[in-house]
Amino acid sequence: MDTRFNRLTFPLMGIGIASLIFAGWGGLLRIGFQWPALQPTLPMSHGVLMVGGFLGTVIGVERAVALKRYKWTFLSPILTAIGTLLLMFGVGGSVGPVLITLGSVGLVAVFGLILRIHTADYTLAMGSGSVLWMVGNVLWLLGWPVYTLVGWWGGFLLMTIAGERLELDRILRLSKQVVRYFLITTVIYIGGLVVSLFALDLGTRISGVGMLTMALWMLRYDIARYTIKKEGITQFIAACLLVGYVWLVISGLMMLGFGGLAAGPYYDAMLHTLFIGFVISMIFGHAPIIFPAVLGVGFKFHRFFYTHLALLHLALIMRVAGDLLAWGALREWGGFFNAIAILLFVFNTALAVVLDGRD
Repeated sequence: MDTRFNRLTFPLMGIGIASLIFAGWGGLLRIGFQWPALQPTLPMSHGVLMVGGFLGTVIGVERAVALKRYKWTFLSPILTAIGTLLLMFGVGGSVGPVLITLGSVGLVAVFGLILRIHTADYTLAMGSGSVLWMVGNVLWLLGWPVYTLVGWWGGFLLMTIAGERLELDRILRLSKQVVRYFLITTVIYIGGLVVSLFALDLGTRISGVGMLTMALWMLRYDIARYTIKKEGITQFIAACLLVGYVWLVISGLMMLGFGGLAAGPYYDAMLHTLFIGFVISMIFGHAPIIFPAVLGVGFKFHRFFYTHLALLHLALIMRVAGDLLAWGALREWGGFFNAIAILLFVFNTALAVVLDGRD
């Protein structure tokens, strides 16, 4: 990779990883652990640091590296990274949220460029995800409560991942009818988000139907059904994907059953089956490909990667069981081991790069 881009990608990805760690610390404070807060606004910044700070920055960097001929595309992750730093350290007041929102506007512009270069079902799906993130951030700036807009943030990640899977599934030569089914699921999900602006409970349930049907579509048609029979890194990626789709089914069922909630254990279970069970599992699966490609480093896969994958999902089972059974201690320790699994993922990923360098 061109060293000019390394000078950007390494610090930006570093800020993204730091945001992931700070988000995890803030989440443990929110769940009840009496640890130092580092800064007073950290617990309330947990969600935006995870979605905007970590994922928004990393996805922005990934797109910018792919489009490095267009240098302005790096503006989006630069804005989100600076805004993230301000939020992490609790300084700047509203400047951090404004910068993150502007970064999401920049990502919409990036996808506008992508669509101009190549318009397809999967680029439209990923582009719609960036729009959902931008709308959620605008609502956040306008003072809407997080519980009313978190579906827009979740839609950003859901549509980005689903679009990437649809792109990779082209190798299966899916029929037009099958692709049409996929597009219908996205319309249902996004339609539910629009309805939720006026009727939160109804809109959440509609989005739950869209999420559930999209998860079932991916379980049925994603190439991971075939690659799980392979070996090595290919099998690991497929395992991450398939178990993530199962959690997405559960999250969709919860949204359909619980409807619009503002807080409480059911709300916690509904959100974290999506953001941890699905999204983090997708990150675990895609990181061995995306991180080396973006950073221009080698990567040596080892079976110890299954340790952070297994811990993540076992801990999430604990957390969700604690939520549904009103068992606070089980919920707290499930959240704690979720955070440990994410730290183990960071460590294992760094170790894989080091081991590749030694070889």
